Amino acid sequence: MILEKLEDAHKFKLWKSNLIANGLKINKVDEHYTRRRYNGEVLFSLLMLDAETPEGDKIPPICFLKGEVVCVLICLINKETREKFLLLVKQRRIAEGGFTYEHPAGMVDGTKTPLEIAVQEVREETGLEISESQLMDLMDGKRGFPATGTSDEAIYLYACEIEMTTEEIASMNNKEMGTDYEFERITTHVVPFVEGHRMINNTNALLLDYMYLTKVRDFETLKVLS
Repeated sequence: MILEKLEDAHKFKLWKSNLIANGLKINKVDEHYTRRRYNGEVLFSLLMLDAETPEGDKIPPICFLKGEVVCVLICLINKETREKFLLLVKQRRIAEGGFTYEHPAGMVDGTKTPLEIAVQEVREETGLEISESQLMDLMDGKRGFPATGTSDEAIYLYACEIEMTTEEIASMNNKEMGTDYEFERITTHVVPFVEGHRMINNTNALLLDYMYLTKVRDFETLKVLS
């Protein structure tokens, strides 16, 4: 297996190019630790940056290099009752070590567009086959930054509505998903929208719920959540 060099990684080149485009003078980048994926590709990297802003200041030096990610809200709509359900994925996360309920999500690796990655992650984590045309871009092509002071992480937020029968919705619950090569152990959970929203403790996922409801003008559900 060939290990990808940090300077050759898509996420590193994207981060560095954005720094330069915004006028920073890069003096040095020290690579303190890098974790790679099963195929040798750079996954995360802890860096110390020595750089100066156009105003002549030193920018805070620590960066957790993660790159771009996508997050997709899947709303299952009952054809008969019109009730909305969230299709969430349950897995253990390092934040606390416990189980979390989140929307399907994944990292953009530079070989596919964010929309292509969104479709891929939904398939791998839920078993649903969707198309790019079904995705609502809730940020109009822009990226959001959840931790601007310590990380380059940038998130694309999407949503997808799928109409199903009661039986079809039930069949999406409690499916064992994930990929063996990335050691993912994921279980799907289908819950009524409001209940699912209250199960989530990921702030990006909570924001995605509100953005989706605003986009589709579902003000009744928004009132319940507020």
